[in-house]
Amino acid sequence: MRSHLLNDTTAEQYRRSVTDGVERVAAKLAATKRPFTGVTVDALVPRIERIDLDAPLHDTAAVLDELEEVYLRDAVYFHHPRYLAHLNCPVVIPAVLGEAVLSAVNSSLDTWDQSAGGTLIERRLIDWTTARIGLGPAADGVFTSGGTQSNLQALLLAREDSKTESLADLRIFASEVSHFSVKKSAKLLGLGPDAVVSVPVDRDKRMQTVALARELERCRKDGLVPMAVVATAGTTDFGSIDPLPGIAELCGQYDTWLHVDAAYGCGLLASLRYRDRIEGIERADSVTVDYHKSFFQPVSSSAVLVRDASTLRHATYHAEYLNPRRMVTERIPNQVDKSLQTTRRFDALKLWMTLRVMGADGIGELFDEVCELAAEGFGLLAADPRFDVVVEPTLSTLVFRYIPAAVTDPAEIDRANLYARGALFASGDAVVAGTKVGGRHYLKFTLLNPETTTADITAVLDLIAGHAEQYLGESLDRAS
Repeated sequence: MRSHLLNDTTAEQYRRSVTDGVERVAAKLAATKRPFTGVTVDALVPRIERIDLDAPLHDTAAVLDELEEVYLRDAVYFHHPRYLAHLNCPVVIPAVLGEAVLSAVNSSLDTWDQSAGGTLIERRLIDWTTARIGLGPAADGVFTSGGTQSNLQALLLAREDSKTESLADLRIFASEVSHFSVKKSAKLLGLGPDAVVSVPVDRDKRMQTVALARELERCRKDGLVPMAVVATAGTTDFGSIDPLPGIAELCGQYDTWLHVDAAYGCGLLASLRYRDRIEGIERADSVTVDYHKSFFQPVSSSAVLVRDASTLRHATYHAEYLNPRRMVTERIPNQVDKSLQTTRRFDALKLWMTLRVMGADGIGELFDEVCELAAEGFGLLAADPRFDVVVEPTLSTLVFRYIPAAVTDPAEIDRANLYARGALFASGDAVVAGTKVGGRHYLKFTLLNPETTTADITAVLDLIAGHAEQYLGESLDRAS
């Protein structure tokens, strides 16, 4: 059976199959009443393991029926207004259309002779983003698989730019609430176990510039090399934005590469009301953006941007069968010359379609809405004696925990919050995230759905309190 598109027959098969699939998913999205069914691992594993992958069904409808049982019915649906957990956004329709187009055409963005217009569209979007950031006329970048890869590539460029032979002498400075990929990148880049210096944060979870200055000076006095400072514009837990202008000043004084991890906060680049919250980002040497977080794009759609295009040469290797050196002098644009990846999807098309249909203001309006929703949610939490909220949000994240009136044991309060999160997930009524603050367990709302309302937030808080109270009541019964 031919499954690829060679003639009118297979073109019709493609048309029919995709239509059937879209109809199924559309019906599922419309009918979804909860973000999750609460299915357990033990219940789902047997359904998948009993499928014989060597016995194809030879029928799209039958496969879609099977998919309903093993995936669609029990998927976690980010579009539901009570999905409040991780940095997952509902996706806009133009981007979904772009996904369908890029998957069918299947361009690979490594070389011009595999992508042609796709190469130019990606390059145009990189220029658009660097202009929004304000990196200047020499800026460039490339799309990546996500923030982790972007941070890795940025730190690779910083390492090579340091011109230091001893990797053990290199130091990276990041706040104590920065993304885990900073430490992961240091290890992958062959740096020492002490390479990442954790800088304290203030009460708003922003890197303390005084502490950073102290650590940079200590580094220099110890004969070590301050390779890079990673400032975060939107921490995963708190949405906090480090003081970028002050950090940029220090990087200039110590001749240190400034990388801004704006994987979350990049939505402010399109914001109509809050763009000033990332003032100073234009002074970065490199920037991470995740369009699939705050530009409402499907996974994956991300990029790493650099102030000086020439630094991307550190990721450039030539192969005669792919991108021989002569292509540079012939001015043939091969994106593989800039990327850690070789074969690479045309993920830029999703953002292109979104901008052409909705415009940047349309994206910015959606992101502004979730930021304002978080501010309203903070007001609800601050006024509710049942909860302790950690910090007023800069973006759209709220970190809090249930505090029972009659219980003072911190460990028991931890257990009540862990139980409430687990029970809520098992019920499927809502999905929330969790983290630790000061060694204690907290809950987290990550608000990236403009369809979520304050009524949803209030309802989920009541559910959390109910589950926590149930746990504490049963715990008291057990003790007695």
